[in-house]
Amino acid sequence: MAEPPRSCDCFVSLPPGSQDDHVIFGKNSDRPRDEVQEVVYYPAASHPPGASVECTYISIPQVERTHAVVLSRPAWLWGAEMGANEHGVCIGNEAVWTKEPVGDGEALLGMDLVRLGLERGCSARAALDVITGLLEQHGQGGPCREEPEPFSYHNTFLLVDRSEAWVLETGGKLWAAQQVTAGVKNISNQLTIDTEISLEHPDLRSVAQAQGWWDGQEPFSFNATFSPDNPPARMELAKQRYRGGTELLRQHDGSVTAEVMMTILRDKPSGICMDSGGFCTTGSMVSILPRDPAYPCVHFLTATPDPSRSVFKPFIFSELMIPVTRVALSPQCAPAAQQKQPLVPEPGVDPATTICTKLTRKHSTPSRRTRKLERAEVLPVRQNSSMTRT
Repeated sequence: MAEPPRSCDCFVSLPPGSQDDHVIFGKNSDRPRDEVQEVVYYPAASHPPGASVECTYISIPQVERTHAVVLSRPAWLWGAEMGANEHGVCIGNEAVWTKEPVGDGEALLGMDLVRLGLERGCSARAALDVITGLLEQHGQGGPCREEPEPFSYHNTFLLVDRSEAWVLETGGKLWAAQQVTAGVKNISNQLTIDTEISLEHPDLRSVAQAQGWWDGQEPFSFNATFSPDNPPARMELAKQRYRGGTELLRQHDGSVTAEVMMTILRDKPSGICMDSGGFCTTGSMVSILPRDPAYPCVHFLTATPDPSRSVFKPFIFSELMIPVTRVALSPQCAPAAQQKQPLVPEPGVDPATTICTKLTRKHSTPSRRTRKLERAEVLPVRQNSSMTRT
């Protein structure tokens, strides 16, 4: 029996694809089924000159000012699968494999780049510049899941704001980007940028020609040039999800709303809502980005697996954030026999910054990645009145 596709799916609708004068963003995060995906909020912050930030594997120079962000992320790492910032920028990423080899060394994960783009970019285009600049400086690489089995990949990104979207596809440090200003678009584990390239790495074509992937005469297609000759099975199988997502967007083109986007993310026949094998949809997000800046952006996150059985909880960035100083654990969260035992967070899960937290009552030997996370600065969480905490 064929291995089920293991991928995520990102969607965007811009007018006239949307029913109202809104940009609608959506993403399902498909991850190992026993991996906790938490939703966290970090306020805007100023940083001293010479400061650094410790990402999942490597430390890089910090910028002077970072934006407030809400993130949906696997609990063991620093970055995020998807998220939004206070300026109405949303980013999601996808795994992809190209002719450029995936390196063995530790570098920035695609999920680190999602968070860095949100923390440093005040628009979709600015976030794209952040990500491509960091790719050039630090590269991408490292294990993308906590299990010991190797699982690494390169990344594609969907970056969205109130006025436009950008598809960014990468192979190592090389990249191509396509601007989307109207209609609907989705990405999965495929290279989708053909000859309509809006921006690209300055050495993209010269490298392709030197490698014999492009003759320098035919129109340059990023998809045709960099797609692997023998793609991984999961990449081939994910094509059905990409086609399914494209068809669902086509059916709703001109009438996309947040509710329609949630329905697409809950669609199981297409495989977009995944619950098979070792992977499942562990978190989902839908955002409404009104083109009129007088209206706030509203972000809906499940913070729970399987959107077909989950409630999308709203979040709005606001200056009226209330600090959360103590989180009480409901007695229903643990067996009665364990109620009197002290609670300790599961390694990599911080109950002080987590909207939904999984707890354990025993310590385990921390992994190298967990020790890195423990050394990282933990920012106090602040809660929006539109969010609930359990």
